[in-house]
Amino acid sequence: MQKLALKTILLTVVVGVAGCSSAPKEIQKVPDKSAQALYLDAKGALDNGLYQKAIPILSAIDSRYPFGAVSHQVQLDLIYSYYKTGDSAQGIALVDRFLRLNPGHQNVDYVHYMRGLINLSEEENLFQQMAGINRSDRDPSHARDAFKDFKTVMTQYPDSKYAADSRARMIAIKGRLADYELSAAKFFMERQAYAAAANRGRYIVEYFAPSAQVEDALVIMIECYQKLGLSDLERNAKQVLALNYPNNAMVKNL
Repeated sequence: MQKLALKTILLTVVVGVAGCSSAPKEIQKVPDKSAQALYLDAKGALDNGLYQKAIPILSAIDSRYPFGAVSHQVQLDLIYSYYKTGDSAQGIALVDRFLRLNPGHQNVDYVHYMRGLINLSEEENLFQQMAGINRSDRDPSHARDAFKDFKTVMTQYPDSKYAADSRARMIAIKGRLADYELSAAKFFMERQAYAAAANRGRYIVEYFAPSAQVEDALVIMIECYQKLGLSDLERNAKQVLALNYPNNAMVKNL
């Protein structure tokens, strides 16, 4: 009952935020001014961190003056505002629209970067962090999407001012994805699905090295190969473990 109540509360909060982000009624309340005058109002709200106030004004400009002089900047500000207010669905939708209509825009690197941040914000769950819940077994789809977004910035726009931060975030996300694979490997181990566990461990070694999870992955591989009677693979995994982690307890017992 408590879990259901918490889910209900969270759903209410999310729906409430999404519903008021750029609702037609909120846009209709925005005064009938020129695009430039409205943008000054929105800029004032943004400068003061009042993103929820800025969103309907920016949305009104975007709706009323879609081809105006400030239209692109309005959309960029809207993307950022959606990110700051936690309205991921609206933010991603606007990012996709911007990239589709303006693939050659000078700030397209920023838009890819913002999509990465929005996807990453979906991955981070404040309530679970506060409760101290281990999240390693959660579906990492948002983390994977964020990784792709930051990789786009790194590879397609290496001179972007967002490239360095994108690289740092990719490293952190790689650890998250490796945690997920390691959690899955342990899950299969507990259920004596040794082939599946070994494959998860091998995936970590192949795609997430170097990372803190590789040592545990190798240990799992060795144990699984022992259970499966795969002596050659077991020996190879032991050699890799001994070479890279000579202080591991399993190495000392060889």
